[in-house]
Formats: sequence, structure tokens, C-alpha cells
Amino acid sequence: MRKPRLEGSLYDKFQPVSRSESTGMNIRDAVVADLPTIVSIYNSTIASRMVTADVEPVAVESRLSWFHAHTPDCRPLWVLEIDQEIAGWLGFQSFYSSRAAYHTTAELSIYIAANYRRQGVGRQLLEHAIDRSPSLELKTLIGVIFAHNHPSLQLFEQFGFTQWGYLPQVAEFAEIGMCDVVILGRKV
Repeated sequence: MRKPRLEGSLYDKFQPVSRSESTGMNIRDAVVADLPTIVSIYNSTIASRMVTADVEPVAVESRLSWFHAHTPDCRPLWVLEIDQEIAGWLGFQSFYSSRAAYHTTAELSIYIAANYRRQGVGRQLLEHAIDRSPSLELKTLIGVIFAHNHPSLQLFEQFGFTQWGYLPQVAEFAEIGMCDVVILGRKV
């Protein structure tokens, strides 16, 4: 059973995960102090109607439980920094967390800051997630992506994810109408 993540715990100390000195890039476990930036990046994607089904910005306080549900040794939440600025983040989420038989499967979520999109940040995060999955005791990774989000679909497909499911017209946005969702998966 996972221990909850508490502010001031060991998880709040800086824990480098991956570092490239030549690029100034660093992937590390997120700490509570990163949450406002994580939420800001998330909120920056809402208006596009491409990445999330939320239609209004979320508050930092509303994401505290979600943040604390991530643990570095089981379902991490990573930030990728470029020259000490958070350029994006990736979170692992349990698939049907209430059902123990799914413990080796996780859904990935990737969000990139507006000024770092289409610069390889998502690629770096996804590659790192795939590489680290065995050490997290994960055997299956999934992505749940809107069918009209071609950049994300292409990214996941470049890393060997294939379509495992298709949910027609399951999300509705006032601006664009009904949207389909693609479920991509891959074994690690």
C-alpha cells in the first residue's frame, strides 16, 4: 500500500531523476513548491480543447490531493526543467486504482508549457517514463488522447503505442461539439 505524500516529507526534497548538463535539462520528482507551475501549465491547455476535458481553469488547492497521490517509487510526478525553468510535466496515474489486478498498468499524462511546445519536451518525458517503467513495476502504459490531438497521438505512436480503444463522441465542448477519444497502449 502506498504511503501518502506529506508536505515536508522526504519527497519534498529535490530528487534528480535525469540530468543533461549540455542542454541544461533536468527531469526530477515534483515537489509541492512546483504545484502552482504544474497547475498553470495544465490550465494553459484548457482553452485549446485539445488536451483535457476540463473546461474551466482549476485551482492549485483543488489539485493537492491529486499531487499527494503521486509517489516517486510507484506513481511519480516529474517535472522537466530547462535552465531551472519548468518546461513540462508527466504524471503516472493508476488505471482503475480500486482494482488490485491492474497494479502493473498506469496511464500517462503529459503537459508542456506554451513556450516549450514542439521542442522535444514531451518526447524527453515520454522516453524517460518508458525507460523507468520497469523499475516502477509497470508492465503496461496507456494514454487517453482526444482523436483530434494529432501531435500527442503522433508522439505516443513514435514510441510504439498503438490504438487499443476508440470512444466515439464521449466528450462535448460548446465550441467544437462532440469529440472522440483514442486509448493508446504499449507493453514495457
